[in-house]
Amino acid sequence: MSVACIVVAAGRGERLGQERPKAFVEVGGRPLIWHALQAASRSARVAHVVVVAPDGYEGDPALSGADTVVPGGATRQHSVANGLAVLPPDADVVLIHDAARCLAPPSLYDDVAADVLAGHDAVVPGVAVVDTLKVVDGAGLVTATPDRTELRAVQTPQGFARTVIERAHAAAVERGDTDAPDDAALVERLGLPVHVVAGHADAFKVTRPQDLLLASTVLARRAAAV
Repeated sequence: MSVACIVVAAGRGERLGQERPKAFVEVGGRPLIWHALQAASRSARVAHVVVVAPDGYEGDPALSGADTVVPGGATRQHSVANGLAVLPPDADVVLIHDAARCLAPPSLYDDVAADVLAGHDAVVPGVAVVDTLKVVDGAGLVTATPDRTELRAVQTPQGFARTVIERAHAAAVERGDTDAPDDAALVERLGLPVHVVAGHADAFKVTRPQDLLLASTVLARRAAAV
């Protein structure tokens, strides 16, 4: 079975405080999307990579590691749908990855893909939650304290049987559903199970300026280990 990966890179990333789209902000002298594509290309499982890029960036040199580049949509869901539309016909398994998690290692792509290939139609990587979380109502009052041993902070790449993720996106369009927090949530809304595999500390999301500092530290640690 063939595995394809859609790297979603069309977000603007205003919280990062940069003039260019987030995926094209540099860390370690390279854009975030470049690092993400390096990892995808080194995966032993991924055979084809699609990048969903911001308008005007489709020909950027940082995307040279992609097999196919398409423009993004008005929402993340729309952008993923654009990527699904150009997958090669023989792609049976689809990984969907956020370029902002640019340092997710190739092994994480491999682990997620392997779990789908083993028979799980929807797979997400997750890490244990270390903070105590509170459910808070509109008045700012705590209404519940979930048991954090049952909680996971979910990362990408997320993996799916192609037929399942295409069905989930089609159903979302029919419902007028545009607010899903991730692709796995669309599968959940079909009433289908989602399996969790171990995530990775390096698959954190670059959202704020301090995340760029953390990413630089991770890259320096990797360079020192070579």
